[in-house]
Amino acid sequence: MELVLSLAIGVLAGSGVWLILRPRTFQVIMGLTLLSYAVNLFIFSMSRLGLTENKAPVLYEGAALDLLHYSDPMPQALVLTAIVIGFAMTALFLVVLLASRGMSGTDHVDGADGEGEAP
Repeated sequence: MELVLSLAIGVLAGSGVWLILRPRTFQVIMGLTLLSYAVNLFIFSMSRLGLTENKAPVLYEGAALDLLHYSDPMPQALVLTAIVIGFAMTALFLVVLLASRGMSGTDHVDGADGEGEAP
């Protein structure tokens, strides 16, 4: 399971970085989104909640009051918050993308359609 999760994080991060380096604005936005998914999976996998089983999410009677018997809710809360913030930032980036494309007539990051051309 750890190998599959590690490969998924690596593929998402690699694809995200590759898309961030592309010349079109939409590809950059998709790269940022994939990179944020990779970071969210990494944060979730670093907690014991991600890869362990049979641990209670909340306190219950009869169990010891240490972290060995319970899953840590903090990584789950951090990932949930990051998903909401990432969704809002993606929506903002898309609005800026559409406004920039409407004003400049191109969706290239540097504003030029071809190699070395001025906008």
